[in-house]
Amino acid sequence: MALYSDKVMDHFRNPRNVGVIEDADGVGEVGNAKCGDIMKIYLKIDNDTISDVKFETFGCGSAIASSSMATEMIKGKPVSEAMELTNRAVAEALDGLPAHKMHCSVLAEEAIKAALKDYYDKNGIEYDHTKFPDCASCGHCDL
Repeated sequence: MALYSDKVMDHFRNPRNVGVIEDADGVGEVGNAKCGDIMKIYLKIDNDTISDVKFETFGCGSAIASSSMATEMIKGKPVSEAMELTNRAVAEALDGLPAHKMHCSVLAEEAIKAALKDYYDKNGIEYDHTKFPDCASCGHCDL
């Protein structure tokens, strides 16, 4: 059995949505100190819908594939639906990731949520702070 699925290899070799959105409405950057992967997600949001999304990822093939798939999964979707994206959904859409590479799909989920939080913060939009893993330490509220 191959270590990586055909979908992982396709998104690694032909990543979708690579690049920068200069006037992004939300930007999220996360990293994993243990493996060195860094993901940055840029969102363009119009009428509460993600009209464009781009990413820059420094990391392994699984990190690039996870970034690519995650951006495909939220593009054109309402912000509320993008907030519900999980790392498991990203891994499943890629037809699985090896156990030791699941952290790559976690980074993709976290980067999207960080970009959405940035969008909410920039626009003064109220949100459920419990949906953001690092929110309790951000200092914006009394959690």
